[in-house]
Amino acid sequence: MQLKTILIVDDQPGIRILLEEVFSKEGFETLSAGTGRDALEIFGARKPELVLLDMKIPGMDGIEILKRMKQQDAEVKVVMMTAYGELDLIEEAKTYGAVRHFTKPFDVFELRDAVMKLLEG
Repeated sequence: MQLKTILIVDDQPGIRILLEEVFSKEGFETLSAGTGRDALEIFGARKPELVLLDMKIPGMDGIEILKRMKQQDAEVKVVMMTAYGELDLIEEAKTYGAVRHFTKPFDVFELRDAVMKLLEG
């Protein structure tokens, strides 16, 4: 059985490392990017099943990254991660196909459980 792949996109290295550890332990292949450009490059090359995408990335916002990923693969599941108070952006992200969102600081176990559910089957 092939491992499901998760792409973690966040400009904060600590968050990327934490999420990589959590999902690697669960048996997923994890990829990570700290910029929108890197995220799109990895996305195009590796076609992950799920993307954890921070709303605020230097150089390119999460909405733009989300739109470009959905153009390449309409089926990809994208979970947005946002700072408190970006509710207008969350609504916009949902219109472009984001399946869930988590507000930082999030409960990593809650996020893990949500991702596991999204990738079942």
